[in-house]
Amino acid sequence: MHRASLKNAARIVVKLGTGVLTDSRKQPDLVQLTQLAAQITALHGQGKEVVVVSSGAVGAGMGALGFAKRPTELSDLQACAAVGQPRLMAMYEKLFGEAGCGVAQVLLTHYDLEHHERHLNARNTLVTLLRHGIVPIINENDAISVTELKFGDNDKLSALVACLLPADALIILTTVDGLLENFGKANPRTVSVVENLATVEKMAKGTDSETAVGGMASKLQAARMVVRSGIPMVIASGRKKGVLARVLEGAVEGTLFVAQPARLKGRKRWIAFFHHAKGALYVDDGARKALRENGKSLLPPGVARCEGEFSAGDVVRICDLNGTEFARGICDFDSGAVQARRVKEVLVHRDNLVVL
Repeated sequence: MHRASLKNAARIVVKLGTGVLTDSRKQPDLVQLTQLAAQITALHGQGKEVVVVSSGAVGAGMGALGFAKRPTELSDLQACAAVGQPRLMAMYEKLFGEAGCGVAQVLLTHYDLEHHERHLNARNTLVTLLRHGIVPIINENDAISVTELKFGDNDKLSALVACLLPADALIILTTVDGLLENFGKANPRTVSVVENLATVEKMAKGTDSETAVGGMASKLQAARMVVRSGIPMVIASGRKKGVLARVLEGAVEGTLFVAQPARLKGRKRWIAFFHHAKGALYVDDGARKALRENGKSLLPPGVARCEGEFSAGDVVRICDLNGTEFARGICDFDSGAVQARRVKEVLVHRDNLVVL
């Protein structure tokens, strides 16, 4: 039943991982690129809007610069990205062009999506490209972005792009068939459907790949963002021909993460997922219940403690007394005022608060 909804997806974000784009020599795999481009242009020909989030720039540059393993120095990583990104785009332009489909390169940094005006401009650019029948191909601006290369990944970027638009579905193509139960053991099994992320998070593993970043753990973090936003997500094998069509036909392919029924509005998505939170407010059980179950604003008496330094207007984490984050919001006062207990008014208004 859940998979049937994918048949109606008209705007799709497809994330292509490094492992499905490069060969054993760390060079772009032309055979793979060709079959993936054919799948995407076929969807485009059906009238679907497709946005591609593509890894592979660092991997492509590694081969060109002679690195056998992913470099650890930031400057080397950035050099690999700078060399690899145009090589990758040239291949995409050729392959998509042969099918009569235009592409556009869009390089983003986290700041582009965090800053509200730039956030809206990025969305408008993508929507305009789609309206003109162009397939945007997005990557982190690796040549200048410190965050992405040190601890970020394109799983998160693809989730943010899906939330930004918003998309009707996010499909992450990787080197495995989906989320695996008993990974690394004799009897692994692909989990078909996930309705509750908490039940599967222990299955997540990192990655040992020399070119990839993240692994299944980062994909589950991506799932948490999109399903809360009301967008279904599928993890499937990018090595299988025709996998995109099968996913969007509602076939049992990969792992489907079921979207929550209520779709967050654009501003709430921006508050919830597009910021590096500046601090944290730890609230008592009464305040937690008021926020989670009753849709109330956060008042000063409910705050047990305040951590970090932040200014009025910054996004903060809202946690229970055990330290579990369950909401985010824009605080109307700075951390000094909160810690000194000088605030008598609403700290975080419910219009500026999102329960995660």
